[in-house]
Amino acid sequence: MSVSEQQATGDGSAATTAGPGRLYGVGLGPGDPSLMTVRAVQVIARADVIAYHSARHGRSIARSIAAEHLRADHIEEALVYPVTTESTDHPGGYRGALDEFYESAAARLAAHLDAGRTVAVISEGDPLFYGSYQHMHKRLAHRYPTEVVPGVTSISAAAARLGKPLAEADEVLTILPGTLPEEELTARLASTDTAVVMKLGRTFPTVRRAMERSGRLSEAHYVERATMSGERTQKLADIDADTVPYFSVSVVPSRIADLPPATPGAAAAATPAAPTTDADTAPASPALPGEEAAPSGLLGEVVVVGTGPAGPLWLTPETRGALAAAEDLVGYTTYLDRVPPRPGQRRHASDNKVESERAELALDLARRGRRVAVVSGGDPGVFAMATAVLEVAAQDPYRAIPVRVLPGVTAANAAAARAGAPLGHDYAVISLSDRLKPWEVIAERLHAAASADLALALYNPGSRSRTWQVGKARELLLEHRAPDTPVILARDIGGPEESVRTVHLADLDPHQVDMRTLLIVGSSQTQAVRRDDGTEVVWTPRRYPEG
Repeated sequence: MSVSEQQATGDGSAATTAGPGRLYGVGLGPGDPSLMTVRAVQVIARADVIAYHSARHGRSIARSIAAEHLRADHIEEALVYPVTTESTDHPGGYRGALDEFYESAAARLAAHLDAGRTVAVISEGDPLFYGSYQHMHKRLAHRYPTEVVPGVTSISAAAARLGKPLAEADEVLTILPGTLPEEELTARLASTDTAVVMKLGRTFPTVRRAMERSGRLSEAHYVERATMSGERTQKLADIDADTVPYFSVSVVPSRIADLPPATPGAAAAATPAAPTTDADTAPASPALPGEEAAPSGLLGEVVVVGTGPAGPLWLTPETRGALAAAEDLVGYTTYLDRVPPRPGQRRHASDNKVESERAELALDLARRGRRVAVVSGGDPGVFAMATAVLEVAAQDPYRAIPVRVLPGVTAANAAAARAGAPLGHDYAVISLSDRLKPWEVIAERLHAAASADLALALYNPGSRSRTWQVGKARELLLEHRAPDTPVILARDIGGPEESVRTVHLADLDPHQVDMRTLLIVGSSQTQAVRRDDGTEVVWTPRRYPEG
């Protein structure tokens, strides 16, 4: 076989004739030489040039992994970083110094490739997973025949050494560099199912705080030098920051994997909250199958979360984390349906008119040591479940149970954003439902807010059993507002039937309003303008005229 034919087959054989050589990015795995792939060994054995990165001390982990496969006649190219973590006086700063180094290193390798030599750039782990090789790949792969040989990543090795699955079923694994800002780390850790944080070393204190703030510290494990000499595994919370090297990772493994196997005949789903007409006499929820009361002093917690006006796109990272961590979900069926089922979670669905009973069920579960999420629509503190839970939690049996309220995107803000910025100045939020307060109170508040020239967000405007409130509200508002005042009808925001329309107050038709509609009524300053693309935007100026 001719050399040109050997190059065409891509078998890694040395080139001895004119024409470009072949570039290989070779992953060596996490450290143990026995975890190198057969293909990696083949390429190294047949290459003319072995290139590897190192810090200025000259020691290369990649070279040490591949050492037994290096030949005496290999040409070695040590690509020594000019800086690692220290400062530099390069005019382009740290990034400028590295870019210059990468260009220089690529030029050195290109000289070998132009001479027809096969070049293998070796790197620990996988060459395209936070690997130094990728900087050579970006500069050379479009110019020369190239093959990337994948390797076992450090995160796979860490999970294997811990003996804990990274992800199972529909769990989402998030891989994070520890160099991210603490707030960003915290948000991403809170919102994901499982995670690996890489590049610890100096970042360890930041990563630990982010783990604690996101509620993941108790789940987090630490793995140092997986499969290498000096390997260490431990709970992250027990690690001394001064002992953490760069080659270490933190793993938040699968929650599903830690669940006990399903027991035949055990209840797999929720115990619904039993509707009752008298919240004060509602019976405490019975123990669930296989569940005993929590030991004395061992309490769970209740977290009241808002899912926003629709589905997952409206969830905050904090809310995602709370839903994932909960053992029990309690809520109105429509809102619970927005939360994907998770193995091991119990779901307690009920009708939308039993708020107090739902709250009592959630607190009873927490009293048994369960982590409970009460699922609400929109923001839980705006005409929603936070008040109901806190009212019940103020009673003697439940005062010791921790209760947290997590904010969500409320319907008024979601609708306003779709329309433009109609709530850009002072505004009032009023529910038109007279189920929990007399209509006379609603009318008085409408008069007060309208006479103060506030924009209005009107919740719960109508339903099958309440058909006259919108018409009456329109009459009251016309006493204070011009007939052409913009009114936004926002229906099913974020849902499949979303619609946003703007009408004049005098033309507001009550028959076009239902419980899935939110009304925003402008102030005297609110503007509605049709743009060149045909869309209409509504906004209320932030500056109010004097006098």
